[in-house]
Amino acid sequence: MTDPIADYLTRLRNAIQAKHRVLEVPASNLKKEITKILLDKGYILNYKFVEDGPQGTIKVALKYDPVNKVNAIKNLKRVSTPGLRKYVGYKDMPKVLNGLGIAILSTSKGVMTDKEARDLKVGGEVLCFIY
Repeated sequence: MTDPIADYLTRLRNAIQAKHRVLEVPASNLKKEITKILLDKGYILNYKFVEDGPQGTIKVALKYDPVNKVNAIKNLKRVSTPGLRKYVGYKDMPKVLNGLGIAILSTSKGVMTDKEARDLKVGGEVLCFIY
């Protein structure tokens, strides 16, 4: 596997389409940070890190609307890939759906959303868009 973040987003997308309640993915520090952001912004219900083996796994409880059975995440898009990295400064930070979605960035101050990066005036690599 050459792109673990794209694999994480694809597993999340597939679980949403199959209407699964819980998703298990292999853990890494970057995936843990992305999962924390998803919880903070209300895109998932909960998560749990399970230390089994050398790598461990992340169990993610997906969030659905109880009436319509629609997931909170409408779309996931990988922006920066191993073959083509996308870096932005804080002045050129992308707005996802005019601020309704989030862009997740990897900056020198850690993994954060586009709004947090704009407030701290730091740029970085745009990992993905979520809305």
